[in-house]
Amino acid sequence: MDASAPIRTRVLTLATALLLGVTAAPALAAEGTTGSAAGPGAAPASVPTAEEQRLDRAVPREVLRRSGFDAVAPSFARALDGADGYREARRVVARHGARLWERAVDRVQGRGPSGGDLSRDDDRPLYWARLAMVRELRTWEPDSGLTADRRARLLDLLETVSRGQDSIRFADRSGSEDQHGGRHDDRPGEDGRERPLRVLVTGFDPFTLDRDVRISNPSGAAALALDGTVIQTERGPARVEAAVFPVRWQDFADGEVERALRPHLGRVDLLTTVSQGRPGRFDVERTNGAWRGGFPDNENVRHTGKVPVTGAAGPEWTSSTLPYAAIVAAPTGRFPVRDNTSVTEVPAGGTTPVDRADGPTPGSSARAGGGGNYLSNEIAYRATLLRDRFGPAGLPVGHLHTPVLEFGAGNTDPATGAVSDPEFLRNRADIVHQVRAVLAVAVAAR
Repeated sequence: MDASAPIRTRVLTLATALLLGVTAAPALAAEGTTGSAAGPGAAPASVPTAEEQRLDRAVPREVLRRSGFDAVAPSFARALDGADGYREARRVVARHGARLWERAVDRVQGRGPSGGDLSRDDDRPLYWARLAMVRELRTWEPDSGLTADRRARLLDLLETVSRGQDSIRFADRSGSEDQHGGRHDDRPGEDGRERPLRVLVTGFDPFTLDRDVRISNPSGAAALALDGTVIQTERGPARVEAAVFPVRWQDFADGEVERALRPHLGRVDLLTTVSQGRPGRFDVERTNGAWRGGFPDNENVRHTGKVPVTGAAGPEWTSSTLPYAAIVAAPTGRFPVRDNTSVTEVPAGGTTPVDRADGPTPGSSARAGGGGNYLSNEIAYRATLLRDRFGPAGLPVGHLHTPVLEFGAGNTDPATGAVSDPEFLRNRADIVHQVRAVLAVAVAAR
């Protein structure tokens, strides 16, 4: 072990604790809610959010400059200033937000100019450019005025379209597409061949940026690399569509996951939510818990308590229907893949949380799923609850945790480290490649 190993271990431990929401982290909120619960449209126009305040640090500016995405927000601001009224502003927001998602996907997948010397597979230009656009929209003051409600609607539209959440489309072999309201069936296309299988994947923004603003999220990188691509599997080709989600409690409470995913449950063959997890390994999370553990999100907001869902109260636990045995057994890449059955529960009649390696016991209350009690667990809980309430029987839905994306041994200091290094680039490329391989196995095994 090299001399930097203790530093690396400490950095990884903090990153893992933050992602999984483990209760060993310092200063967790007590049961209930602390901090502002404001979503991206709730703050006054003159008040930048905690996320936006990070934009002026050196690393975000470098990421934007070295990718060419530093021109995105100024172009958007000029278009906004030229908008004649609210309807035109909506068109500007929709057009520029969609262009940002498309440009990020194209850059990662090698289409068009790179815009600079930052590695093309980087997810961070999308994140920081979106935030810069959000800041421009939040502070925009048109001559005609803008009500708080209309500004909130514009901000919500920008978030949705720039994350690929409204552009999930699956084409059959005849070239026709279904989107919202399309019918899912296995009948042959016009050329007599079975339609491609359909896979929906989600990723996340970078997070824990106050600890290290350089952070990239391999799940977001995987989403950009996979969106619109075709994976060859033992059952034939599979078309992948992808979207990314914010690391913000309030957006989830407001139903963002349900709005984005529910329309597609009846027409996909597999749905996998993906996030960054533990050092050195992938995990297929078997069980998801209905509990928020209180770790701060990207707005530095904390929530502790039951996962809030609309309609009837959700169960304490939901389960993965991904083919975990086949995934674990397959040689998908250099990182080991684990079938993770661990949970933290309060047993029926008890008051003290208990860690269990083999899943929850009957009547227990959730305190952490296999994927912890942060937003990784919550997106898995919400996706599997959607499957149970509205999806077709037998639809494979579950969560995949990737390894923590590590910087190289000599590049672990957030204050002085480079935004990337050879080991960092290798790790991200290998993680993305292995996500693709895991999906191929999962589709073939369903």
